[in-house]
Amino acid sequence: MINSRALIVVFVFLFLFAAQVIKLVDVQIVKSEELNYYARMQQTKLETIKADRGLIYDRNNILLVHNRNEASFYLDLRMLHDNKKENLAKKFASVIGKRMSHYLELMNSSGKTICLEKKVPIEKAILLKDIKLPALFSVEKPTRVYQYGSLASHVLGYVDNDYTGANGVAKAFEEELNGEVGSRIVERDAIGRIITVSGEEVTTAIPGDNLVLTIDKTYQTILEEELKKGLQHYRGESATGIMMNPNTGEILALANITDYNPNYYWKFNDFQRKNRAVTDIYEPGSTFKAFTLAALFEEGKCSEGELVNVENGKYKLENIFIRDTHKNRYLTVTGILEESSNIGISKLIQRLDNDTYYKYLRGFGFGSYTSITLPGEVRGILKKPNRWSRISKAFMSFGYEVSVTPLQLITAYSAVVNGGKLYEPHILKRKTDKNGTVIFENSPVLVRQVISDETSNRIRKMLRSAVQNGTGELAEVETIKVGGKTGTTQKLVDGKYSKEKYNVSFVGFFPLDNPQFVCLIIVNSPQKEKYGGKVAAPIFKAIVERTVATDPAKFQKNDYESESTENRFVTSENNIDYDLRVNKIVDLQNTNEDNSKYKYNLMPDLRGRSIKDALISLNMLGLKYDIRGSGIVKTQSINPGIKIKEDQVCKLNCSETTIKGAIIY
Repeated sequence: MINSRALIVVFVFLFLFAAQVIKLVDVQIVKSEELNYYARMQQTKLETIKADRGLIYDRNNILLVHNRNEASFYLDLRMLHDNKKENLAKKFASVIGKRMSHYLELMNSSGKTICLEKKVPIEKAILLKDIKLPALFSVEKPTRVYQYGSLASHVLGYVDNDYTGANGVAKAFEEELNGEVGSRIVERDAIGRIITVSGEEVTTAIPGDNLVLTIDKTYQTILEEELKKGLQHYRGESATGIMMNPNTGEILALANITDYNPNYYWKFNDFQRKNRAVTDIYEPGSTFKAFTLAALFEEGKCSEGELVNVENGKYKLENIFIRDTHKNRYLTVTGILEESSNIGISKLIQRLDNDTYYKYLRGFGFGSYTSITLPGEVRGILKKPNRWSRISKAFMSFGYEVSVTPLQLITAYSAVVNGGKLYEPHILKRKTDKNGTVIFENSPVLVRQVISDETSNRIRKMLRSAVQNGTGELAEVETIKVGGKTGTTQKLVDGKYSKEKYNVSFVGFFPLDNPQFVCLIIVNSPQKEKYGGKVAAPIFKAIVERTVATDPAKFQKNDYESESTENRFVTSENNIDYDLRVNKIVDLQNTNEDNSKYKYNLMPDLRGRSIKDALISLNMLGLKYDIRGSGIVKTQSINPGIKIKEDQVCKLNCSETTIKGAIIY
């Protein structure tokens, strides 16, 4: 019995031994290559080496965006002994600066793996990597750093969790910025720590190209700060501003307020992250009148001193009433721009046929992409003439029934004031490699010549007059000559024009004779005021003053115009020189304006006015008069713009016929 038991034990032992031998043979010989392959797969791994993204600078080589390596620390709670928790929490608290209790609470939470700390700067991460715990491991990841927070956020864009560009130049130049990834083979131990790195199988990552943008950090700061101040003061919903060099198409500054911080982009909503300067459209209102007049001048359809009947501020066209803010009887063409007369411009545009007017608007770039290298640009809305109604052309002449992006408008204005040349706007100045060697240099791209230099010069002078004597007077700057135009449009709300919500704007340029800056300001739904001249114009003024102050020697000083040299034109009727400041024909019976406009004691232009209106003006000036004839004033003995002397007598010759050169509808 005992021998049989011993025999059974021996046989069992031999069986197990044989099984072990067979298994060893199977592992070591039969399946050795296969198992060796799986072992290598578990222990070694091909890792991707992220390339450093290219740096981004402003036009003066001020660093705006750079990279920083960071590490996130994770803890496997299954491998952590309770007696190690306090020391670990103490170490993290001393390096990071948080309370020990914070980390102890994390360690006592449920779950298998927890994150103790995210995005720890590499200089602190080095101190934490000295901790020798199998349960603790780290993951390094590069982080994009936006040096000045929200500054130029809509230009720069951001990178998402996948380290991929989103919005702005980060997306537009993703391929150039991202560089070429590298790779390496690493061997890890059972808990994932790197044991060795294969030096023979390493592919070096190639850093991305660096970008030098056209924006100027100083101008960008000024634009954003003044937009924020204006938005707060006038209690608007949002604002957009752009500064551009009209002679090159370079964008010097671009901002949307409210904005966002690309370092923490996930904390902001889509509206705040959207670059509304290129993605949103609006009806430009009276700022559009400059393009209408440019087309009229280019076609020889009107002149600056020509008189137009503006109907006392109310005019019926095709059963639709067009109204002006100011009630005037007659205005010169320059006065139409100064007073921003919708009636005057809607009458003038009837002299152009639909196709010709459309050709000029397309020529200025409306209804087309500007080809800016920023994502999300839209074309705006410019209907073809075959889709116009009988009132479309009139309403388009003062900025309704046409929709533009802010970028389109400032690009077109640049063409108006720079001699008639439409340039393609651009944001990239140059591109360099990691060593700073220039590999691409941008240059201005001329799209087309829209109007002549002569027409451009005439429009510049009229825009100057609109600031000196018109609705843009709050944009006037003491240190430099500026020109510009106001705009106010009712917003479409639920398919109807709102009487409470407006888009108000001002677009201006400086210096006058050789424009180097064009600046557009748009404020959405201000509550304190509702006119572009009251809201956007003062913001423009503040921006210009601060811009000039950054380098006074760079800008021409503004010696105020003398009456004998500035803003003077010659009438086609009798070659008489007159000052446009007093050439606005005001219907004194239908205005609430005070008499302060006569403080200069300069003779107004009475031609084209009724005897009654002329007598009111003469009495207010204290002038004696001698009237001959009846009806409409045809000539006057004291030329317009002449300084009035005491006891002077003004002789008026009147006629029942319409005076030559006046346009009466």
